[in-house]
Amino acid sequence: MMTDIAPTSVRAARVYLRVSTEEQDLTRQDAIVAGARSAGYYVAAVYREKASGARPDRPELLRMVEDLQMGEVVVAEKIDRISRLPLPEAELLVAAIRAKGARLAVPGIVDLSDLVADSAGVARIVLEAVQDMLLRVALQTARDEYETRRERQREGIEIARGAGRYTGRKADFAQHRRIVALREAGMSIAKTAELAGCSIAQVKRVTAQHRSRNSAQADVQQPGDQNGSRGVDRRMG
Repeated sequence: MMTDIAPTSVRAARVYLRVSTEEQDLTRQDAIVAGARSAGYYVAAVYREKASGARPDRPELLRMVEDLQMGEVVVAEKIDRISRLPLPEAELLVAAIRAKGARLAVPGIVDLSDLVADSAGVARIVLEAVQDMLLRVALQTARDEYETRRERQREGIEIARGAGRYTGRKADFAQHRRIVALREAGMSIAKTAELAGCSIAQVKRVTAQHRSRNSAQADVQQPGDQNGSRGVDRRMG
């Protein structure tokens, strides 16, 4: 006698990890992956990004949205890892995720999806409205924190400049030397960025600075060489 066994549904998650700068480390957020698995999710993919949450064109974020499948969830450490965008742009991002049939599973965001699914009529409309309101509040809070931090940084820089203490961000000279060496070895900009562990924009910036310094040095040395040559000619004459 055969017994019918109900298939078990697999909850799939895509984990998005983000830090804002190349200098920051994503290792701390690896616990999010283990946490998702402990919560019973099958982790379909992990997306690691080093870019500002205020940028809408983050490659790994866009790749994750493209990869999303119906019924999957997006897992992140906090909502600000997903977005620090202005609210209208943040809502478009969330809409793109929902359009794939996926949803967010982020600490601090009350998820009413199961309640919504089990409801109908007015109750369903109310729950959906509450869910959207809570999400908007969280997205706006993430943006407000970003703006507040930037304003404090600007104020701090102005105060330091006024006191003559501001020297700007310290350059990573070891990384700059790696970039220059790779470019001089004939590596493409994209390959250099990959091997040096930095952004394409940084490779372009460091390369331009290096060329500018070399050009300036050549301009300074040339008149001296000419004068030196004339001096030798006069002595020989």
